[in-house]
Amino acid sequence: MRRPVTRRVLAALAATATGAAICVAVTTPQASAAVGSATGFATRNGGTTGGAGGQTVRATTGTQIHAALCNRASSSTPIIIQVEGTINHGNTTRVSGSSCNTAADVIELKQISNVTILGVGNGALFDQIGIHIREASNIIIQNVTVRNVKKSGSPISNGGDAIGMEANVRNVWVDHVTLEASGGESEGFDGLFDMKNNTQYVTLSYSILRNSGRGGLIGSSESDLSNDFVTFHHNLYENLDSRVPLLRGGTAHIYNNHYVNIRESGINSRAGGRAKVDNNYFRNSKDVLGTFYTNQAGYWQVSGNTFDNVTWSSRSSDNNPAGPNPTSNTSISIPYPYSLDAASCVPNIVSQTAGANKGIRTSNGSCATQNPTSGPTPGPTGNPTPTPSQPSGTNLSIGAGSDGSSKASGTSYGDVRDGNMSTAWSPSGATGQISIKWDTATRVSRINIREASGSVGNVRAWRVLNHDTGAVLATGSSAGVITFTATSLRKITFEITSSSGTPRVAEFETYAS
Repeated sequence: MRRPVTRRVLAALAATATGAAICVAVTTPQASAAVGSATGFATRNGGTTGGAGGQTVRATTGTQIHAALCNRASSSTPIIIQVEGTINHGNTTRVSGSSCNTAADVIELKQISNVTILGVGNGALFDQIGIHIREASNIIIQNVTVRNVKKSGSPISNGGDAIGMEANVRNVWVDHVTLEASGGESEGFDGLFDMKNNTQYVTLSYSILRNSGRGGLIGSSESDLSNDFVTFHHNLYENLDSRVPLLRGGTAHIYNNHYVNIRESGINSRAGGRAKVDNNYFRNSKDVLGTFYTNQAGYWQVSGNTFDNVTWSSRSSDNNPAGPNPTSNTSISIPYPYSLDAASCVPNIVSQTAGANKGIRTSNGSCATQNPTSGPTPGPTGNPTPTPSQPSGTNLSIGAGSDGSSKASGTSYGDVRDGNMSTAWSPSGATGQISIKWDTATRVSRINIREASGSVGNVRAWRVLNHDTGAVLATGSSAGVITFTATSLRKITFEITSSSGTPRVAEFETYAS
C-alpha cells in the first residue's frame, strides 16, 4: 500500500526559448489520476484511466502544462497535471522534447497517451485557448472551463473548437467541464466538442455546453464515418443553434441530458449514424431529434424522454425530424452497465452536478446526487455547493414575512413561504431579489430554494445576503439546498444574478440547522 504524500519537491521541467527554467511542484505517484472512474464507452477498449499511477505536477500556465508533457521519460509515461488559474495565449508557449509535440496557440495533446488534466484549487480556466487531442489515447480532462475559443478574429486557437479530437484518437473521458462561447460562427466560434478522423471510445459526462452556434460533431463530413462509440450523459446543452451532437456514422449513447433552448436542430443522426436516446429532458427547443440538412438517413432508438414545449418542422427531402411523437427506427445494444434517472428529475440532477467547480458530484442513478469518492479537492473552496437533500428541522419561513425587488404579473412574494409548490414568485426580469424577514433576529444556517415545476435549472447564478448588513453569506450557480455559517439576522435575501429562461421560485425555505 502506498504511503500518503508527505513532501513536495521542485523540478525544473523545461526551458523557454530564452533558456529560463520552468519550475512547478511535483508530488510522488498517486493511485488515482482523476476523481471517480470513467463511464460509458470510455470504459471499453481497455478502459480510460488517464495518468493514474503517474507523477503529479501542478501547473498554472499553459507553458507549464506543455513542459510537464515534454519532460516525461516517454510519450506514454503516465502523468497527472493539476491545473489552477487562467490559461491563455499570454502564458502558453511551445515547449520541445522527445515525449511531446506542442504548439504556442493551443493546449496540445498530440502523439501522447496516459494523461490526466484536472482542475483544482480555485479553478482552471482556459480562456480563448482550446484543447487539441490528436493521435492520442487514454486521456482524461476533468473539472475545467474552456471559453471563447475562436477560429477567426483575434486571438485564434484550435480551429475555434473548445475541445477537439482528430486522427486516431482512442479512449477519452471528459467530465465535469464547462465549454462555452459568446456567439456562433459569424462571431468567430466553431464547435464546443468535436470528434473526427477515426476518434473512438469517448465519454462526455456531467458537463455544460452553452451559448454557441454549434455544440459538437462526430464526423467532419459525410465521408468521415470512422468515428464511433461515444457516450453523452448528464450534460446541460443550453442556448445552442445545433449539433447536440451531429452524428455521422457510428454509435452514440445519449442519456439523462438536459436540453434548453436548442434553436435550429438537436441530435442530428445522419449518414448511417445510430443514436440511443434515453430519458433526456428537452425544453423550449426545436427539432431536437432527427436527420437534418441531408438526405443520407440516420437512425435512433428512443425511450423515456420528456419533450417540454418542443416544436417540430415539416418533413422534406433533406429534413426528417423524428417528431412529434418520436418512435424508434433501429435497435441498439449498449455493452456497459449504466443507471437511468427518470427524465422528470434530469433538470434538477443536471443543475446540481454538471459543469466545472461544483465539487464533481454525480447522480446515484435514482434521482439523487452523491459525493465524489476520491481525488484531490477540485474547484473553488468556500463556495458551498447546493445538494438536493431535504434539511432537517422546522421551515422558519412559514409564518414569516417576505418581500423582494420586483415581481412578475400573477406572482406574489408570499408564494415562496406558503408551503405550496404550485405557486411561485418570479422577478419582473431575468434577475431579482426575494427575501424572508422576521420581527426579531433569527438564526439561519441553511436555506432551500425550490424552483417551480417546468423551470428547474433556470436559476444560473445567485448570492445569499444578510440583508441587515449586506454581507454575502454564499454564492453559487444552481438552486437547491445551500449551507453557510450560522447567522442571526432579521432578513435574508436570495439574489438571482443570472438566469436561463424565467426564474420561478416556488419555496424559499429557511432552517436553523
